[in-house]
Formats: sequence, structure tokens, C-alpha cells
Amino acid sequence: MTITSEGTGTSGPQLKRLPDAYYDSFLSDLAKERRPSPIRSLMPLERTPGLISLLAGKPNASTFPFSSLSFNARSPTHPDEESTLTIDGAELEQGLQYGDTAGLKSLLDWIQGLQELNHGRKKDEGWRISIGSGSQDLIYKAVHAMVNPGEPVLVESPVYAGVIPMFHSLHCEQIEVETDAQGIRSSSLRIILEQWPAGKPKPKVLYTVPYGCNPTGMTATLQRRKEVLQLAREHNFIILEDDPYFYLYYGKAPRYPSYFALELEEPEVGHVLRFDSLSKVLSAGIRIGFASGPEALLKAIDQHTATSNLQTSSLTQAVVSKLLHSWGYDGFTAHIERISSFYAEKRDIFEHAMKKYLTGLAEWSTPEAGMFFWFKLLLTDDPEADGGDSQVVIRTKAFEKGVLALPGTVFLPNGRQTPYVRASFSLATEEEVDKAIQRLRDAILEARAENV
Repeated sequence: MTITSEGTGTSGPQLKRLPDAYYDSFLSDLAKERRPSPIRSLMPLERTPGLISLLAGKPNASTFPFSSLSFNARSPTHPDEESTLTIDGAELEQGLQYGDTAGLKSLLDWIQGLQELNHGRKKDEGWRISIGSGSQDLIYKAVHAMVNPGEPVLVESPVYAGVIPMFHSLHCEQIEVETDAQGIRSSSLRIILEQWPAGKPKPKVLYTVPYGCNPTGMTATLQRRKEVLQLAREHNFIILEDDPYFYLYYGKAPRYPSYFALELEEPEVGHVLRFDSLSKVLSAGIRIGFASGPEALLKAIDQHTATSNLQTSSLTQAVVSKLLHSWGYDGFTAHIERISSFYAEKRDIFEHAMKKYLTGLAEWSTPEAGMFFWFKLLLTDDPEADGGDSQVVIRTKAFEKGVLALPGTVFLPNGRQTPYVRASFSLATEEEVDKAIQRLRDAILEARAENV
């Protein structure tokens, strides 16, 4: 394999990255057949100085009824204070018009700096960013760009329920990799890969949520991350690092480096395609996420976008860009530190109620990020029992008593029976949490009585 050397922008050694040709075998047949948009592929040329463009059918901005847009935003350091931000002139015209497929330049530039700040990734390392309508949009496009129907894929188990239909619709063989409170069990992953049937193509991707995992709440340790990265290099697969809770970390230890950052310590970079989301920290409804990774994979995602929804809304990008530029990186950091503390307090309230009502009736690990508890219902005193089925308790008994949660089976690709439950603590008040867990206790006790 030919490795391309790139300058790191420092006086250190040359950084080695995988060449674009390396990713040819990772692209799906659909991605290979998809052709660039004849119009969108030329739109960047419109910025050529002195050029008169007759290219795109863009509506004339003078016909738009909007003359300016203003919004109030809380201060990231003093939430009781607000400032008014206004988008007008050329800035507004850009936000109301068709834009580049990959995203608004002002937002891309700001996020580029954010990735360098948080992950140490510099611009000249063979990667770039694309904006999506939420990270889910980008994950869906990445999956279709990399996976052919019927191919095997590696997924941590339990896994975020939102990706199961993606792989299911492609009739993929979803290979479940065991997890625990420390993240993906790299020993399980190694066994799967080293015992892979001869002659059968190995999986090209591994999907994982390493911080505050949905549903388990686990945060992968540094050692586990390093071991998984090593396996990615040894067995030639791409890590799909879905990290929507990266900024919702409230553990006592310093935040672990991302896979995207850790691969700088590998012999070469290019085995990680990272997905970030602003849904959990700015607004879920504004639908802004971004992917960071090798140019060849981002190009395939952009070509999908160019033929489906053309681009992420220019206006929502302009609003987010205006806010983030007004805050700066220090302001954004202060904002996420404040909301992380908010969710830590919500977690503590929820766990206090669990200890109060579910001690001896459930088992759990305390999450250090995200907004979920993943707990095992103890539906019998018999240690030899198979653990039972939480679905029966949650969908009937608990619901009838006035509490709603998700049975763990929806997070298992094969839909098998499990005693686990996922509960979100992001919205409920302290009083509501106390009532909900008490009702859940009553449902468990009722189920246990029936199992006697």
C-alpha cells in the first residue's frame, strides 16, 4: 500500500495518510456509479475573480421578501444576559441562496478550527468537513456510500436504534460486537475478525458511539479506543465514530481523546470517519451536524447530497455561524461546560431515585456522558434464570402505571429478548423522576410476583 506523506504544519515529523485510491475498495457500487452533479460540481468556480457566471438557476435575491433577520441569544458565560444578533446584507443574501454542497464557508472554517482545538487535527492532513442536516443525515449517506446490499457490518451491541434500519434495509449481516462499561470489548472484536471465515469478505465498517453511548451510557476508555484503532489497521476497516454526546461529558477524569484524535498516533491516518452533532448543545430542530474524514469518503457523501437534498439549509447554517462566531471558541467551551454540568445534575437526580426505589430490583453502571441510563431489571431471584424480558414489563405493566421507557430489545440488531431498559433523564423534573421510578418499581414487583 502506498502511503502519502503530508506536512503537519509543525516542525515535527511528516504525517502519513492513506491515499485517496485506498478508499476505492470501501465505496459501494452505488457510490461508484453516482456521477457528480453537472451544476453543483462547477459552483465553486463562481468565486473566480472577474468571472461572470451564467451557470446556476439561482433566484435573484432582490425578489426575496427578507431584508434582515435578528435573534436573541443567551450569553455562554452569563445565561441570564442576552445579546441580539442580526443577519443582513451579503451575509443574509448568502443564507437565503443556494450554497455549496459541503456547507457554508464561514461555518466550515469555524468548525475546522473547532476540530483542531478539540482533536488536534490540522487542515493539511488529508481530511475535510461536510455539513449535514443533522449527523443522522450524514451517517445514512456514509452507510450507503460504503456498504453494498448483503455485506457484513460490525456494530457495537447494544447499538443506537437509529442505525439498525439503515443496515436492515440493505439486508446487511449485522455482526454484534460486545460492549461493557468500558466500551467496545476489543477482545470480542479481535476474536470475530481473527476467526472470520476464509474466503468471505471482512466487514468494511465498524459503527460505534464512544461517548455516553445511546443506549448504554458507556464511555469507551482510552485503552479500548487504542485497541480498536489497532484492529482497524490490522483488519482494514473504517471506524464510523458517531459522537453526538462528545460535548455532554461530565466524568471526573479528563475527557478521553476521540478516535479521530488518536489516529494521529497510528502509523498513518485515514481509518476514522467522524460524525458530530450540534443538536444536543445548540438546537435539535435546527438540524446541523458535520462529518470529518478522508476526502474520498466525504466526496462520496457530498455526491449523494447533491442528488438528494442539494445541501443543508443555508439559512440555518448562517444562523449557527453567526452565533458561533459571536461566541468564539472560548464562549463555545464555556457553553458546553455549563450544559455538561446541567446533565450531570440531571443524572445525579435520576440515580438518586433509582437507588431509592430500584436497589435490589435493577442493576446499572453510572454514565459519565450523555443522557441515558441503561439498567437490567431483576425480574426473578433465581440466579439460574435467563434474566427475563423487559419488553413485557415496559410495554404493558409500566405503561399502564404511567411511565414510558424503551425495552432493550430495540437496540439489538437481532431483536433478541433482554432484561435491559433504556431511560432518558434529559427532560423530566425531579418530581417527575421520583414518580416515574416509583411506578417502575411497582411494575417490576408485579412482574416478579408473577414469576414466583
